[in-house]
Amino acid sequence: MPIFASKGGGSSRGFGRFGAGGTPAQLDYLIVSGGGSGAGAYHGSGAGAGGHRSSFPGGTKVTLKGGNNTITVGAGAAGQSPAPAPQALAHGQQGNASSFPQLPGSSFTATGGGGGSSYDNGFPGGSGGGAGSSVSPSHFVGGTGNAGSYSPPEGNPGGGPGTTSSGKGGGGAGGSGSGSSGGSGAANSITGSSVTRAGGGGGADYNPGGANPGGGGPGGGGSGGTQGQAGTANTGGGGGGADSRGPGESFRPPGEGGPGGSGVVIFRAPGPVGAKLTVSPGTNTKSTLPGGDVVCTFTVSGTLRCG
Repeated sequence: MPIFASKGGGSSRGFGRFGAGGTPAQLDYLIVSGGGSGAGAYHGSGAGAGGHRSSFPGGTKVTLKGGNNTITVGAGAAGQSPAPAPQALAHGQQGNASSFPQLPGSSFTATGGGGGSSYDNGFPGGSGGGAGSSVSPSHFVGGTGNAGSYSPPEGNPGGGPGTTSSGKGGGGAGGSGSGSSGGSGAANSITGSSVTRAGGGGGADYNPGGANPGGGGPGGGGSGGTQGQAGTANTGGGGGGADSRGPGESFRPPGEGGPGGSGVVIFRAPGPVGAKLTVSPGTNTKSTLPGGDVVCTFTVSGTLRCG
């Protein structure tokens, strides 16, 4: 005989006050948004990393509703075409936000990384893009970080000020851009192993011998150079800025600004809670750590079912 939900809202199939067959779950989290893209330009700056937020270890957990929860993993910003001429404005783009729902009904979000630039200020984001090169020294500034105004902050400013021959590095979750180097990312062990994510992109720094590539920040930031390098996927790393010559080369059109790395969303729960969690699609994973805690990792957007 079929079993139907009672008029009072309960049923033997679990369709009670918590919704479609599940109960809420309190979970530790790590959320990283997509990194920004570097500037394709003459001495383009590196992009900022995607915003990085985590409760692990020892922070305030989030509560997800029973049933299906949509988890959004932010894409990195697309690589940017070169500027058409010397001293032309070049703007990287902001990365896309990662998010998930939380009770009592709001969305939990981190901000996409700010784009790099040339002949302009860096752009704000989870971490800010580096200051662009300028026609007069010390003219432009790095983009601000922690655009979501979170506490603790989700990121740091881009490097600056820009000079006539240097695009600065983008900010990272662990530090600001410094010179043409991207800011460092932040280490976190929510998966059971320490992993550094959300490093800033490196800028392209001209010198008489050619472009001096700015290193991407540890944690997936792309290096700057004659072609801006991509931020690493699922780290939220910022893309690197491009320049107009390599070692020993004459001037030529600049390369493309590097794309940002995609973000990631991770949840961790004690074994009894984790046993009731299901992830989809299959690209995402659920694993059990030696101590019994369960880790659900989303590298693409999908669904986390609680209960």
